Amino acid sequence: MSNKVWYASFGSNLFRERFLCYIEGGQPEGSNRREVGSRDATLPVKDSPVSLPFSLYFAGYSDRWDGGAAFIDTQYDENANTWGRMYLITEEQFEDVVRQENGISDLSLDWSAIRANGNTLVEKSDYGNLLYAGEQDGHPIFTFTHYLPMEEREITVPSKRYLAMLIRGFLEAYTDSPEACVDYLIEKPGVRDLYEYEDLLAFVKKQI
Repeated sequence: MSNKVWYASFGSNLFRERFLCYIEGGQPEGSNRREVGSRDATLPVKDSPVSLPFSLYFAGYSDRWDGGAAFIDTQYDENANTWGRMYLITEEQFEDVVRQENGISDLSLDWSAIRANGNTLVEKSDYGNLLYAGEQDGHPIFTFTHYLPMEEREITVPSKRYLAMLIRGFLEAYTDSPEACVDYLIEKPGVRDLYEYEDLLAFVKKQI
């Protein structure tokens, strides 16, 4: 178990079926792209909900989903409570997830350096900034986000296909309450200017 790490997702990978396309290969429902999968297709040992101390927002443009994608700010915020889901996978599998997210052909991480520095930039790309987010059960927690802080990025609107994937992940891993999902999402940059509460609640209930 010494080479296991937690990968913490806060976006579409909250939904297990979507995340497993990065492990086993395949095209997620609603996505425009087929994922190649990892060199080791062994399923995660376990998964767990996690709260991340980085603020969630939507920005950029994902050609997988035709709209804004979920990111977390690069700045630690003890008041942030970003819903996440962690998967316990091998170091090699985590590297393969990072490669697929960023279109990198080869990657070998210095795990000690990431833990010591708190983050490391492997690519100036959407998810090329790797963050160390603590420990659980004797294993380090890692996630990734954009290399720029939220204040330097243009907020954009996520597509309904993408938002549906996140919501399905929330309902699967974090809460069974549609109202809790709406309360969580309604004020997030990228969502708050698009939806009224009742409209978003109706959309969440369609994902059940």
